[in-house]
Amino acid sequence: MKPGEFEAATEPYRRELFAYCYRMTGSAGDAEDLVQEVYLRAWQAFGRFEHRSSVRTWMYRIATNACFSALQRSRRRPLPSGLGPPSDDPYGPPAPPPPAVPWLDPVPDRLVVDERADPAEVVAARHSVRLALVAALQLLPARQRAALILCEVLALPAAEAAGLLGISVAAVKSLLQRARARIGQAALSDADIAEPTDEGARRVLDQYIAAFEQSDPAAIKRLLADDAVLEMTGTTTWFSGKATCAPYIAAQAIGQPGDWTAVPSRANGQLAAAAYHRAPDGTRHAFAIVVLATTRTHVTRITLFGDPGLFERFGLPLAQPASVSRHGQPGLPAP
Repeated sequence: MKPGEFEAATEPYRRELFAYCYRMTGSAGDAEDLVQEVYLRAWQAFGRFEHRSSVRTWMYRIATNACFSALQRSRRRPLPSGLGPPSDDPYGPPAPPPPAVPWLDPVPDRLVVDERADPAEVVAARHSVRLALVAALQLLPARQRAALILCEVLALPAAEAAGLLGISVAAVKSLLQRARARIGQAALSDADIAEPTDEGARRVLDQYIAAFEQSDPAAIKRLLADDAVLEMTGTTTWFSGKATCAPYIAAQAIGQPGDWTAVPSRANGQLAAAAYHRAPDGTRHAFAIVVLATTRTHVTRITLFGDPGLFERFGLPLAQPASVSRHGQPGLPAP
């Protein structure tokens, strides 16, 4: 092997392989570990690679096998909405989760979207990691999951997917049929969600952050679509419809002016906010990554990931000093 030959042949696929492993597992941390494993396996076997397929297809075959092995050792990663029906009581305490649920987690856009690519490719990359799709994929058995991603998301021909999976074309088509029936077409099409670069969508995010920083439940209610959904990992309780989402936020989440501040971000091809909560000494501590689905005028889904450990992956500090926010309120940190 010539110096640099392996890197030149395989490095262009690192980001898309990471995205593939993330869709398969629902975990950015697991995806990082799997990509490291894939590249180690590929490096060890590169000298024997006979170029009967493209390097990209060969790398996907290695990644698929690595994902299959990992999924045999782990449990399905759901969101709360994948565990039961919505709650109709916005004033009751959140229900505890089943023991040791390995929740689906969000992924920063920078890890899965190359913003320097062709604009159409950027949009396609964002759509391929949206939360609704990734959550739906977790409902499928591993082979159905892989077939759906390869054919529907990556747009590989059935024959190429069959060769990659080591099965017949007929078997691939059967897997696709069962996968589509299981998750439905809704997860594959989010036509109403605005792109995170859309001016109207960014305005919605700014208004959402301002409403929480100013403790304005009426503003939150105006932002919510009638069919909005609110869910929070760490509990099986979730809400469907403004009629329950708005009272829950007003009664149990929004707090007092100055309790919250947030830093705009992007996750899963969507707008997001990193929420910080004020401690008694005025410092702000990482609370949750909040991923939003928005139209150009409203919030249609709020998914809160209450794991401060996620902030490091998003390149954000775990604490912020007290200062002044961009809204000019005393005691809030500048973003």
